[in-house]
Amino acid sequence: MSEIKLQIDGKEVTATEGMTILEVAQKSGISIPTLCHHEKLEPFGGCRLCTVEAETNGKTKLVVSCVYPAENNLVVRTRTEKIDRIRKMILELQLAHAPDSRILKEYAKEYGANPNRFEKEASFCIHCGLCVRYCNEVKKLDAVGFVDRGIKKEICFIPEIAAKECRACMECFPLCPTSYLQATFVYTEALAFPQDSL
Repeated sequence: MSEIKLQIDGKEVTATEGMTILEVAQKSGISIPTLCHHEKLEPFGGCRLCTVEAETNGKTKLVVSCVYPAENNLVVRTRTEKIDRIRKMILELQLAHAPDSRILKEYAKEYGANPNRFEKEASFCIHCGLCVRYCNEVKKLDAVGFVDRGIKKEICFIPEIAAKECRACMECFPLCPTSYLQATFVYTEALAFPQDSL
């Protein structure tokens, strides 16, 4: 693969063709916040927190850096007034669902997000999909998945699979930015898993 050159926040960086903007930034020591990204998983672009400004031939557009490919001569800005406003809004919306999330609170402080801007609808899940994708892509078990759509979408353990596989694994638990996954597992276990004594 050929090498390409681009600029991120005024710094000229090199990348290999096929890398995303986020990968190039991370390799170059430039921080871009993420909630749904994990190096072992296929890019998802779900949380939109990694949005950046990308300029080509004098035209600037907003792109999601974890899925947008790095290009030769691309000019990327990761912290502008517009980007910070977008991230602040995303965080305020997420905090309405998961007000106690440590990572959301840290990002909120960095971007000046008001955790009380929106009425609380504490579902505690921010739909980052890390648990679903990790179980599918890395473990190849499909023990956890999404059910329903839109605002009704939830994470759900598949009892028949989870009862056999999850107790010995639990590798997806630390990935959850809100601890919702652990609570869902305990609830599913109490309602649907066979008792160890049976």
